[in-house]
Amino acid sequence: MNPKKYKIGVIGLGPVGLMLGHYFNKANCDVVLCSRNEEHIDLIKSEGVHLAGTKDERSQFSEICSSIEDLVKSNVDIIVSAVKAYQIDSVLHEINLHNRNPSLMIIAAQNGIGIVDKYSFLFDLSKIFRFVINFAGNMNAPNVVNVTFIISPNYIASVDDSRPDISKWIEDVLSSVELFTKSVDSFELTKETWHKTILNASLSPLCAISKLTMREAMKIPDTNEIIERIIMEAMEVAKAEDIRFEKNFVKLCLRYLSKAGNHFPSLAVDLLNKKQTEIDFINGQLVQYGRKHYIRTPLNLTFTNMIRAITKENLKSNQPTLTNVNE
Repeated sequence: MNPKKYKIGVIGLGPVGLMLGHYFNKANCDVVLCSRNEEHIDLIKSEGVHLAGTKDERSQFSEICSSIEDLVKSNVDIIVSAVKAYQIDSVLHEINLHNRNPSLMIIAAQNGIGIVDKYSFLFDLSKIFRFVINFAGNMNAPNVVNVTFIISPNYIASVDDSRPDISKWIEDVLSSVELFTKSVDSFELTKETWHKTILNASLSPLCAISKLTMREAMKIPDTNEIIERIIMEAMEVAKAEDIRFEKNFVKLCLRYLSKAGNHFPSLAVDLLNKKQTEIDFINGQLVQYGRKHYIRTPLNLTFTNMIRAITKENLKSNQPTLTNVNE
């Protein structure tokens, strides 16, 4: 394994982006970080990236870009897209605008169903990879991630199975520094994507509305019952899409969630910060697939619409008044 075989660019420096950047860097890959926030860039340049919480690791980066144009011009071979799902379109537009490298590959590192469809509008399927992330953290500072859990393995695949060599290289590189990752085919990846989406759907909106951490929500019988029923709804929808899980799938999900620790999901963080959320790609997608197959999904629909309604009011209150605009 040659860790410098491909140069890696990372867009989206939240917990996922910073953690992946750190581990690629730790594996001696050539890594370029990209952020539009100059203060964040200065902080990372001066202090590096720090993983805290369940980890205590630091890394320094020699290349940090302040624009996607500069990132593309830095001759990266692979871009890891760790931006929010609702930011994908604008990021891909910029990459497409500035990219002159026909071999450029991109890794989608978002949660949710239907993510690859967005990438396939501008990238050939042979250039697209999908990452299913099984680690999480919250930001303590722009360069500090409080790592709350890592539940191995993560999953990586070429979405049309044409480049298993690349996904295997990523598996080897990340696993060499104990971010254990498994290269799989596109069919297994689809199953793992649904699995992770169901896990997110069962707890993320509940934590957002209740303001409970995952650990707190899992310890309360009343919320635990809601979580279990959301999983059962989602399983019925998945079955209609010919995605089959183990007979003890519900118990496996609850066991996974019980290990998540004192973590506040990113959807909950975004809602409390009065930002847009990824609800449409998580519970919203389960609702849409349910409608496709005439399957009722009342709990997923309830949480989807509640998060949408709260977000709409939050975004409205964040907009400047006419007086402020004219001042």
